[in-house]
Amino acid sequence: MPVAIQNIFVLMLENRSFDHMLGFAGIVGIDAETSGATGSNGLAGTETNGYAGQVYAVAPNAADPMPVDPGHEFLDVLEQLCGANVAFTPQQPYPPTDNSGFVSDYAVSHAKDEGNASGDYGRILSGFGSSDLPVLKALATGFALCDGWHASMPGPTVPNRLFALAASSAGLDHSPTTAELITWESVGGLEFPNGTIFDALKGQNGWRIYSGGQFPLAAALKGIQLGDARPFADFAAEVADSEYPWRLTWIEPDYGDFMSGNYKGGTSQHPLDGVAGGEGLIKAVYEAIRQSSHWEQSLLIITWDEHGGFYDHVAPPPAVPPGDNPGAKFNQYGFTFDRCGVRVPAVIVSPYIPANTIDHRVYDHSSIPATIEAAFALPALTERDRAARSVLALLTLSEPRSDAPTLLPGAPRGGLAPAAQTAPTAAPAIEGSVDAGNLPGFLHIAMRNDMEVSPAQTHAILARVQAIQTRAQAAQYIAEVGAKVRAASATGKS
Repeated sequence: MPVAIQNIFVLMLENRSFDHMLGFAGIVGIDAETSGATGSNGLAGTETNGYAGQVYAVAPNAADPMPVDPGHEFLDVLEQLCGANVAFTPQQPYPPTDNSGFVSDYAVSHAKDEGNASGDYGRILSGFGSSDLPVLKALATGFALCDGWHASMPGPTVPNRLFALAASSAGLDHSPTTAELITWESVGGLEFPNGTIFDALKGQNGWRIYSGGQFPLAAALKGIQLGDARPFADFAAEVADSEYPWRLTWIEPDYGDFMSGNYKGGTSQHPLDGVAGGEGLIKAVYEAIRQSSHWEQSLLIITWDEHGGFYDHVAPPPAVPPGDNPGAKFNQYGFTFDRCGVRVPAVIVSPYIPANTIDHRVYDHSSIPATIEAAFALPALTERDRAARSVLALLTLSEPRSDAPTLLPGAPRGGLAPAAQTAPTAAPAIEGSVDAGNLPGFLHIAMRNDMEVSPAQTHAILARVQAIQTRAQAAQYIAEVGAKVRAASATGKS
């Protein structure tokens, strides 16, 4: 590494596979390992899945937004990777993968509130065209594109985000329920045997969290308090300060209308919301860092938490289990964490990375703590990040580049037009189950905020949350907590 990196920034978006986002991008460049000419490992256009006697092929015709949220829970991903009717045996190795079940699972999902498309099943094989994502493509060609980056486990958002912060999910192999999250709160939040990367950096100039919304998912971790997450609206001004000291800056998007389940109006690139908001967020993060005095000591990692059910043709590689032995409390399927999840996009940005770098080596989200540990001489948290590859080897230039753009192309306005036959459906009924998707996670974070603002009412808060059964009740509670937190912030009590 040519210089001592002082500031590492991580932006993690939502639910997109590599092939879906960049499979048709046609990116060419220089191999990071061999220095020879190479192209990204994208789609040939001949990849297919079969379902109900019909063969569906990949095509650059992504619907934006999607008509339904593709399934991406553990059993959905099992079918997507291994084919229909393949069973998983607890505590045994993950079955052989052939990536043949994406269409069948999109048609009939294992998750009640995801997938189950009413037609046009081939949409799950669709990808964006080469000019559809100008911001992402500008960074992917301007710096380093990692086309071997995988989610850390074949499953949903929460455990994969935890791997990015702790190189473990504490055994969690599914989207947690409200009851499980209340159990976490008995110890003050989700904890790990060896702590998180925030714990490792604890102390002066350790870390800062920015969030586009009021309830960042990182706030579920033990030790994270209400005031630790700052609004993303403050990011550009604060990083412009020459004294900005934070070693790790963790950036979460605005998840939009998570309460109704359609995620509209956010910046996370959730499939029910579309890509435009996330393109704008990527642009804002890069330009703020690029135009700051910290640019020459910075590293930016941009990736997606998991594939969101979208097709990818690359079989996930084996993985090193974390080895932190958290117990089986949250291990619903008996998964041993011996297999990575589906491939996701990852772009690494630094003035010490040559343009048009393409890295074919294997990474997973544990490469994020591994990189932070390598940069700041910290010990590994688990066996997973001990084995994970750091991205610091991509910083090969002896001097910072002078040609890195200060501004990126404009993000597409209003998103790409959805195909007529795949117009978004109505939002799920607010009376639906509270244990759907990521809602329990947001409810848990609201509960933690409520307890912090009103510590004398902890038992009453727990009792109220335990009694919540419907989305409508959760919506009312989350709205009340949001108002309470805003009032406390206005009076300087948080």
